[in-house]
Amino acid sequence: MVIAVTGQKGQLGSEFKVLAKDYPQYQFLFTDKTDLDITNKDAVDAYFKNHSLDVLINCAAYTAVDKAESESERAEAINHLAVRYLAEACKVHGVKMVHISTDYVFDGKASRPYKELDSPNPQGVYGQSKYAGEQALKRVNPFGSCIIRTSWLYSSFGHNFVKTMLCLGREREAIKVVSDQLGSPTYAADLAEAIMAIIPQLKNSTVETYHYANSGYCSWYEFATTIFDMKAIACDITPIKTSEYPTDAQRPKYSVLDTSKIQKTFGLGISNWQTSLQRCLQDLD
Repeated sequence: MVIAVTGQKGQLGSEFKVLAKDYPQYQFLFTDKTDLDITNKDAVDAYFKNHSLDVLINCAAYTAVDKAESESERAEAINHLAVRYLAEACKVHGVKMVHISTDYVFDGKASRPYKELDSPNPQGVYGQSKYAGEQALKRVNPFGSCIIRTSWLYSSFGHNFVKTMLCLGREREAIKVVSDQLGSPTYAADLAEAIMAIIPQLKNSTVETYHYANSGYCSWYEFATTIFDMKAIACDITPIKTSEYPTDAQRPKYSVLDTSKIQKTFGLGISNWQTSLQRCLQDLD
């Protein structure tokens, strides 16, 4: 089996590069924008003609949530149009596509974990572009393909909340962190392993949507507090409201994802977020 992974330098793409050695029976092809511009349809078509693929894992995304508000065309190109180009190529060449999406497709007004069939209502450009990408993939409908929505992704690679908190905690005596936004921190290494587990089982005739996040949930404040506790960082954290930390893009106040579908369908076990956070912090030592 030949598996192509886009966005090789991002958090999730980097985790697949680490994981690849555990799957010697598969051939992995890793790409980023320097060798495959997924926003260029001709480049996408040429790549698929020149490589015999079985699976495409699309980890590439425009993820600068606030910047997207002023760079809507770029967010749209990467998160929507590129997904359509990749899906069309997958359909033509009989390639299964695993596409990574986000909790930001929801408006955050729920009071229970979001299920896959709950109606999306993205509030910002980032979420809107990601949802448009989902819809494009469904319309094209390559065989055996799926959308996996995840939340609060972090890793020992790239830029993320965990690494930012470690840096700030060691530089400052005190910080303020938002306490009224709730979600499930998700370790990218766990998500990569889950995707590898489900790939051989993908035989659906229409695109399926699944939610994957580490179990349990917390606020950003509780997340930061746990990071500092686990690393014995002596930095005071003050909880603040979202209104006290204005941003260009509106964040969902509640974006906990119900993961029961992916667990039941593929027989997956999912670690709680604290256990996975500890593993990531050990990798960062």
